[in-house]
Amino acid sequence: MQANIMETQASPGGFGKKHIFIVLAVLALAALPWFSGEFVQHLAVLTCLNVLAINGLALISRSGQLSLGHAAFMAIGAYTAVLLGKAFALPFIPALLVAVLVTSLVAFALGWVILRLKGVYFVLVTFAFGELTRLVLLDFAAFTGGANGITGIPAIEVLGVSFATRTSFYALALVVAIASTWGMHRLFTRPLGHAIDSVAVNPALAEATGLSVHRLQIFCFVVGCAIAAVAGVLQSRYIGYISPESFNTSISVGLIIMLVIGGRTSSWGALVGAIVLTPLPELFRGAVQTQHIFYGAALILILRFMPGGLADLPRQLVARFKR
Repeated sequence: MQANIMETQASPGGFGKKHIFIVLAVLALAALPWFSGEFVQHLAVLTCLNVLAINGLALISRSGQLSLGHAAFMAIGAYTAVLLGKAFALPFIPALLVAVLVTSLVAFALGWVILRLKGVYFVLVTFAFGELTRLVLLDFAAFTGGANGITGIPAIEVLGVSFATRTSFYALALVVAIASTWGMHRLFTRPLGHAIDSVAVNPALAEATGLSVHRLQIFCFVVGCAIAAVAGVLQSRYIGYISPESFNTSISVGLIIMLVIGGRTSSWGALVGAIVLTPLPELFRGAVQTQHIFYGAALILILRFMPGGLADLPRQLVARFKR
């Protein structure tokens, strides 16, 4: 096992021909919504926001933990930014930075306590935290609007540039999604990323080699939750409305499904999972039960035949072709 870890750490981190092809394919796919209708652009925006949120969840997952309360940190970021903007008329960038800071502090305090839990216990605690966050947002209606939520959230404006139109917001969301995916790729081709992977594979061995498993998992948890906060803030500014039900447990479950189907251990998993699954609720809008059946069947098939997710499919096809 130790030899495998050292071999992984010694692997090169640059872009090869395969990565260049992937980038070109993604850019070509990203250009399509500009030549399509508003509905396709709307789905593209939601896909980009999901990519960002799933990348945060993927970072936590690759450290060996699985959070079922990821949507709660999206809610903390979104509500913090919106309430600061309404109470103190803060511009978008300062409100976003404060929201990320508040979410990071909450994640650090929670992670320091619960990251010593393993397996189902950690999942249950994050699920409970997600429900607690939703109930707090419902109960403090004087500030959060309760079940009615907050409406009339203004569009993003940075340095005099407004992102009020769907086309302009898609451009912003696309840049953020690509930047987060590139950041994940760069991280996991560096020693820090290899250390995070080794913690997930064998925590005892990683600790024996001098790595602090607890600190690495706290780092991943805080950064992953901070990324979720950014996704929540962007979503609130795009939709113009937030409520506790905008960040319920089903949102967290949906993000996990996208991550697993896309590829939990791949830097491209969030991108693939979001592109494949984000449009499905719209396609199955007239048959909600069929949508759930499809999700369940797809998840079972992926776990059975492609544990690496759809992002690992090209490698499997190449390997089979060579054989």
